[in-house]
Amino acid sequence: MTTYTATVTVRLKRGVLDPEAETTKRALERLGFELDALRFTERYEVDLDAADADAAAERADEMAERLLANPTIHDYEVEVVEA
Repeated sequence: MTTYTATVTVRLKRGVLDPEAETTKRALERLGFELDALRFTERYEVDLDAADADAAAERADEMAERLLANPTIHDYEVEVVEA
């Protein structure tokens, strides 16, 4: 078995209200920053042992589907690297 780090990035789907991002966007604009949009994301890093990178990605994907993200309102990405 090899140890991998799976990074799961979770964000709200486009069109879903994101009040935290809107509040931060307005604050940045008051500070003089010009932006078209801002989205809040959560990032989870999971260290796990797996036979290969594909197996680690499958486990991380299952974690995202079952707990880390709500597929109805969230999109997520999984990236895996050897630790």
